Amino acid sequence: MTPTTRSIDTPQGEARLVSHRARSPFVTLLLSHGAGGGIDARDLQALADRLPRHGANVVLLEQPWRVSGRKVATPPPTLDVALVAAAQSLRFRTPLVVGGRSAGARSAARSAAGLDAAGCLALSFPLHPPGQPWKSRLDELRGAGVPTLVVQGENDPFGRPEEFPGDLEHVDFAVVPGGDHGLRVPKSAGISQAEALEIVVESTLEWLVREVGGG
Repeated sequence: MTPTTRSIDTPQGEARLVSHRARSPFVTLLLSHGAGGGIDARDLQALADRLPRHGANVVLLEQPWRVSGRKVATPPPTLDVALVAAAQSLRFRTPLVVGGRSAGARSAARSAAGLDAAGCLALSFPLHPPGQPWKSRLDELRGAGVPTLVVQGENDPFGRPEEFPGDLEHVDFAVVPGGDHGLRVPKSAGISQAEALEIVVESTLEWLVREVGGG
């Protein structure tokens, strides 16, 4: 189906929702972007393009700071406020999974329990600022309180997969070989960029079917 776009009012200003609808959906994903980019990120676009064919609505949230033309994201709590407003505006009757990439993943983890979400999808979760592992955001991931999938690049400077502890409850991982924070892969990775995005899509779909679809 052709994506639909609508604007919504949030306490932080106008946000934009781009909805990619499935014909017979079993779940709806609400995904937000990072602090340095928009909903045109390669992983968000891959999910929006592919998942509706397999029964998942995908709604991309463009945060108010981005809609207003700002170059830098507003503070983290403001992202949560807009995400919650967006979730409350949705008209789908399916279970809701909240997620996003980078700062959007953090926001989803902080907001999932309060939204009674069925799950949380964390793309390139920024475990810490580059080179500063002591500034951990692990508590946000632990606090999600719902089944969570982390899709992480093997060489993400914001947190490589092996930096995450192995005792995270309700958290599954998918790793993109050679991937950086944008899940971009170099030629030396042994896989193409298309194959890297296929990992993102297939791992997300498998997790959704298992955790939300009951199969």
